[in-house]
Amino acid sequence: MSQGGKNGIIFNIQKFSVHDGPGIRTTVFMKGCPLRCRWCSNAESMNPEPELGVIYSNCNNCGKCIKVCPEGVISLEDEKIRFDRQKCTACGECVAACAPGALTVYGKRVTVDDVFREVNKDKAFYEGSSGGVTASGGEALQQADFVAELFKRCREAGIGTCLDTSGYAPTDKLEKVLVFTDYVLYDIKHMDAKAHKQFTSVPNEIILHNAEVVAASGAHMLCRLPLIKGVNDSEENITKTAKFLKTLGNSAGIELLPYHRLGIGKYKTLDRTYPGESFQTPDTERLEAAKKIFEEHGVPCTIGG
Repeated sequence: MSQGGKNGIIFNIQKFSVHDGPGIRTTVFMKGCPLRCRWCSNAESMNPEPELGVIYSNCNNCGKCIKVCPEGVISLEDEKIRFDRQKCTACGECVAACAPGALTVYGKRVTVDDVFREVNKDKAFYEGSSGGVTASGGEALQQADFVAELFKRCREAGIGTCLDTSGYAPTDKLEKVLVFTDYVLYDIKHMDAKAHKQFTSVPNEIILHNAEVVAASGAHMLCRLPLIKGVNDSEENITKTAKFLKTLGNSAGIELLPYHRLGIGKYKTLDRTYPGESFQTPDTERLEAAKKIFEEHGVPCTIGG
């Protein structure tokens, strides 16, 4: 890792992404999120620090990781590898020693220079598709200084910038990033403050306020609603959401994201229980009904995959 630029912690850089803003994009996934959405599919994004992931089905219990662990936090119990996650520093020594590929570290420390070099490699693809870089998460605004500097570098290089955010952050952090942002993907999860806190662990007042700040900034804005049966797909909530979006003025509309369970395996690699086991995906009829409500209120609506 180079020494130039602000430091940050990311858990992935995904190239040739076509679902994180317009055109072909490089998505930088920032680590750490203040929300605990019960349907979240990115378990590895929550903890702000690097952490060890274990694909237990790949482990052959060879014990090499036990021998190389400098902290002595790995053991073999009942023919299964065990990790003391409270003491593990995610140093990666065990990952290097694991021939079956059962171990990985989610998260690495980088500088803006490191990330910009990766982003800039595909500049030709951005130019031909109106694409660019997207900062996602986790919650990208948890590392606002890092994202702002990255976006500033990209702007100077003629690379488009997109912020993918829940909006749950101090407004001054949002504004620091917005100065260098062309496009915003903005999550609206629930209009009812009590229900929002029940399902995400945080209230929604600052999220709704920050949505107004984004709308007033001049950045192109697309809101997204992860739609979950029995959680936020009621006619009342959809109508309230539509009315709110209509007040934003420059909102490009909303994309409905049907609930899925594709991230369950990640919870297992972190020895966590998936909290969304009881949730269900709205059927096609419900998705179309929600779409119709938005359109009746003058809010353009699409259904994502």
